[in-house]
Amino acid sequence: MVNTSQNSTLKLVLAASMAVITAITAQLKFNLGPVPYTMQNFGIVLSGLLLGPVYGALAQLIYLAMIAIGLPVASGFRSGLEVLFGYTAGYLWMFPVAAFITGLVRRAVWKKGSKAELSILWLGSCIATIPVYLAGFYVFYSFATGGVLGEWCQSVVEYFGLSLSPYWTVFFASVAIFIPQDFFVDHVLAVLAFAYVFDLMRQKGIEI
Repeated sequence: MVNTSQNSTLKLVLAASMAVITAITAQLKFNLGPVPYTMQNFGIVLSGLLLGPVYGALAQLIYLAMIAIGLPVASGFRSGLEVLFGYTAGYLWMFPVAAFITGLVRRAVWKKGSKAELSILWLGSCIATIPVYLAGFYVFYSFATGGVLGEWCQSVVEYFGLSLSPYWTVFFASVAIFIPQDFFVDHVLAVLAFAYVFDLMRQKGIEI
């Protein structure tokens, strides 16, 4: 078993590693028509599950710091303060919050590693990311009242054969279209990865 000091050091190392994993998954992208889908939620959810609320949130704060200092780690290899205060800022600033809430769910639920616990972890991770979507939509909408972003939102709803009001056009394009892939791909993979890594570390006498 590792002692408290070693455990804290390990969590700091893992927090930095999870920040890097979040950066990598932000670049794993595929397009469905005009819609860019990434695997970024995998890194956010796994941070909270693996490290708990405090260090999970720290991992995402490190990720935001990486963006701030100019490392090209935001989706699309973007970087800088203009990203942290741009049209996707609402999503980004809620990453630590989502990881923190996910960590709280893991702390409350994860006892025996049963299938029921895995299911609850998945559900909790979906609830934990709601602040990301809400803040993301609020900021995105403020940028998308016209111009290129507005045109992109319109192209998205037209791609799916819909006709919506301007408000719901932006909501659909900036939130609704991403939820299925986030919940049923990123979150599922994060929960399964957590269960595997947790069991592996427990076998080696490492508690996190």
